[in-house]
Amino acid sequence: MMHAFFPGFFLGMSLIAAIGAQNAFVLRQGLQRQHVFAVCLTCAASDTILVTVGVAGFGFLVTAVPWLETVMTLGGAVFLALYAVKSFWAALSDSSSLRPSEMKIASLPGTIAAALAFTWLNPHVYLDTVVLLGSISTNYGDDRFLFAVGAITASFVFFFSLGWGARLLTPMFSSPRSWRILEFVIGLVMSALAVKLVIAVCFYCIIP
Repeated sequence: MMHAFFPGFFLGMSLIAAIGAQNAFVLRQGLQRQHVFAVCLTCAASDTILVTVGVAGFGFLVTAVPWLETVMTLGGAVFLALYAVKSFWAALSDSSSLRPSEMKIASLPGTIAAALAFTWLNPHVYLDTVVLLGSISTNYGDDRFLFAVGAITASFVFFFSLGWGARLLTPMFSSPRSWRILEFVIGLVMSALAVKLVIAVCFYCIIP
């Protein structure tokens, strides 16, 4: 049993741990201590659905509907660009330090909606979870769902560790300057990813 679980766990962890928009958002929520459990659960639950779908054999959906990837890529690019503008604006205008007790708490529905957008509007998540993990799981035969459990476990471990572990960095962000730097870095990450997605769509249109 473990020969399928651990490969799924370590592969899932390696795919999730890469710096990206979703992880930056979870880190930010963890530092602000706002709806951390809900955000982590939303991201991990989304991965659970995607991995299960991939292992169950429905990875052909992305290739069966050619326009789906393009639409989702453009939607993700727009969302990331808007969030980048929001982060840059906060970096330039926000003078408050990161004191959780003094910060304005965003609404729970809005925060969950943002977490869902960062997950489901990212076309790469389908390649990593549905296609890649789904295809590799076939190597484990009847134990492929144990492989999926390993990948899902990695998702829960990573997101909850990132979300709740972020508070250990709170002293570093007790000054307005540190928070502005973080917002600016998040803005750069979002902008770079948005540009990358647009370039990918343009490249796809030029070279079908």
